Amino acid sequence: MEIKSKIWIESEGRPVFGRGRRFLLEAIDKYGSINQAAKEINISYRKAWGYIKVMEERLGFKLIERQTGGKNGGGATLTEEAKKFLTKYEELEMGIRELVDDRFGKIFKDNEL
Repeated sequence: MEIKSKIWIESEGRPVFGRGRRFLLEAIDKYGSINQAAKEINISYRKAWGYIKVMEERLGFKLIERQTGGKNGGGATLTEEAKKFLTKYEELEMGIRELVDDRFGKIFKDNEL
């Protein structure tokens, strides 16, 4: 047996950030493109942009710097604040996973019921 858990951050009862949105930001960082990132995680560009807008509003800081098209096309990069936030969120996720795994191991030791 193994345990699975999910965490997300809410503000005033509304979702702000979680695993899926983390994947979106990581894909934007990897590809330098919101459109390519959306394709990577199987959502529409419109939905990705909606997530970004909501996250920025609820977090209170800019996550993405966009460059419009031109000779070499446009692009998107994560702001320094976004990178710091992602790092902190990953630390939080890892810490919670360690706590949950430890607790699970103690409670379900050797599959005893």
